[in-house]
Parts: sequence; structure tokens; C-alpha cells
Amino acid sequence: MKKKEKNIKIIYVITKAIWGGAQKYVFDLATNLPKDKFDVSVIVGGEGLLKEKLLESRIRVIPFSQMKRDINLFKEIQTFFSLLKIFIKEKPDIIHLNSSKAGGLGAFAGRVTGIKKIIFTGHGWAFNEDRGLFSKIVIAILHWLTIILSHKTIAVSQNTKRQIIKKLPFVSKKIVVIHNGFKEQELYSRDEAREFLFQKTNLFGKSVNLWSTKTAWIGTIAELHKNKGIDIAIKTIEKLSQKFKEQKQSLVYFVIGEGEERKNLEKIIKEKKLDAEIFLIGNIENASKYLNAFDVFLLSSRTEALPYVLLESGNARISVVTTNVGGISEIVEDMKTGILVDKNNDTEKISNDFSNALITLLLDSETRNKMGYEAKNKIEKEFSFYEMIKKTIEIYKFKSSK
Repeated sequence: MKKKEKNIKIIYVITKAIWGGAQKYVFDLATNLPKDKFDVSVIVGGEGLLKEKLLESRIRVIPFSQMKRDINLFKEIQTFFSLLKIFIKEKPDIIHLNSSKAGGLGAFAGRVTGIKKIIFTGHGWAFNEDRGLFSKIVIAILHWLTIILSHKTIAVSQNTKRQIIKKLPFVSKKIVVIHNGFKEQELYSRDEAREFLFQKTNLFGKSVNLWSTKTAWIGTIAELHKNKGIDIAIKTIEKLSQKFKEQKQSLVYFVIGEGEERKNLEKIIKEKKLDAEIFLIGNIENASKYLNAFDVFLLSSRTEALPYVLLESGNARISVVTTNVGGISEIVEDMKTGILVDKNNDTEKISNDFSNALITLLLDSETRNKMGYEAKNKIEKEFSFYEMIKKTIEIYKFKSSK
């Protein structure tokens, strides 16, 4: 009688438990691996929606309060030895690392403890962020060490791979591209979604008809982080609002998400007197189910890899205006499935470009609808959820060398 093969023990590691693209990626993999072949655990830094959703799905969570996003030498040493202790105790066959800090420390600890397969997913490179030259050089070196120490690195877009092999030597053969995959989900109707979001505003009793055909609904789902460019979006809405008022039209802009930039963004909104048009409504569970509320989806990010939210908006047939950074152009084809705006560090210039792009779509429902349908077709063909799972499992089963 043939002896049953032992399940492969895998531990995912991620720095923060808040709900973002990297967290969704970890959740999707952890909850969709075949249970008869894999024993899954997740090391999560801090508290948040990811941890809650994993526990609800009966995925074992290993809490890890030491792991923080900010860099502190003493805490990094402490984090390294804590990971070392966990890996020695758990004896995983595979560790799958996500985010820059979890990647570097985890890969080193994995090598020290002799873990057979160390996988790292690059959800974007920190040297693309707005930092000083010295900081970018240090981060690039740390990325390089992470990839060298890992047996395989997954890049979520072709551009993410190109960026890293262009900057760093001896890494090209270690990197494979696996696009984020999207599984279709049920959406609320336009009226249901708008009613829900209206309840989150301060417009009760005011003479604003949000259901008028002359009121445009614009939306963003993003972490309130500098990388997401919400400040650029606010400047864009300020310009767009003036143009709409000249044509006796109005608009509302909803930002779904939470993060460290909230107070700063609230201050900007108040200073610009846009609190009757822009609403930071915080985290909403299953936020993408409300996408039908919007006429256009706006993503003004300074840096990205391959954002899930553009797959979600495309699935909802919502046309998008977004920055042409990272792997976004692999989802959004300019003037076919949305409008791409070139990155520009001049806030005045880029907000003008965003404003013009939004007007193009908001005043042309036929083009808007056509782009939405084209986006859905592209996502269904090129960003299969099950293909992502299949290709990732193939990476787990490859024979690592050294």
C-alpha cells in the first residue's frame, strides 16, 4: 500500500495586516491552495482586516507585533531573531515572503535555518518611491540581497521585472512574472451602491441632488498613503469642480480606504473648501462591491506594480483614469480600456492632465461605456485568478538549487 505523501508546509510572511493589494494577494493564495496538499500558516505584522479575514477562513495566523514598516536597526535585529525562532520551531518546507522588509529579513532568516524553498513576491520596488538618492541606493541593495537569498522571486507585472533587472545584476534568471489574478464577484447595483455611500457623507438636508444626471460620481479605493497620490487627486477635483460649475454641473469624489495620510488629506480638503465634494469615508469591507456607484474610477498613484483595484474596476465595467506607472499599462490600454496620464512630479501639471482626462470621459458616456466593456473583456482573458494560483503552485514545486 502506497504511503500518503506528507502535506507541504508553507508559511506566508507579510509586514502589515491592513487590507491592501499585497494583503489581498496573500489572502487569495492562503485560502485557495489545495487543502489536501498544503498546510498553510501566515505570519502577520500587527492587527487589521487581513488577520481577521484569515481567521474567519480558518487559516492559522502567527501574530508578529515586532514587524513594523518603519526602519529601526534595533527592532530589525529583534525581528530577525524572532523570525529565526519561528522558522526553527515550525520547520516549514516553503516560506513565501511579501513586502520589502518581510522579504529581506525573512530571506536571511530562511537561509540561516536551511529552509528548502524561499519565495519572494515583489509587489513593487521601494526605490520607486519619493526618497533621497542615498535612501534609494540602500533600498536597491536590500532588494538585491533579498532576491539573491530567495530561490525564486515573483514579479506581478512585466514592468516590475524589467525595472529590477535593469537596476540590479545577476537576478534575471531568478525572477518569473505571474500577474495578479481576479475572481469575478457580485456587485451592488448602481442605486444600492450610491445610497450606501451617500449615507457616509455630510450632505443630509443640503440642497444637493446626487442622483441628478448633472452630478458626476468619481471614486478611488486606495490606502491613504503618499504613494497613492490622493493629494494629486484632490488638486484634480479642485480644478474639475471649477470647470463643472461653469457648466452648471456638479461632482462628488469618494475615497474608500484608510491610512497614515488621513489628517494631512483632511487638512487639504478643508483648506480648499471641498468638504461638500470630497469624502474620505474610511475602510469598507468588500469595497469593490460598491464600484457601480461611480461614473469613472480615478487612481492617481505615484508608484504601483499591478493594482488589484484596476482589475476590480474593469470587472465592474467602470472606465478608469490612472497614472502610467509600474504595470498599470499591462491592464489599462490608453484610450481603449481607460486613459493613462504620464507621471509628472509637477503637481500643477499632472492635476491638469488628470482633470482633462476626467472631463473627456465624464462628458462622453458612449466612450465611457465602451471602455468599460473593453476593460472587462481584457481582464477575463488575461488576468485569470485560477491561472495565478496554478502558476504559483508550480513555483512552489520547482526544484531549488541554491
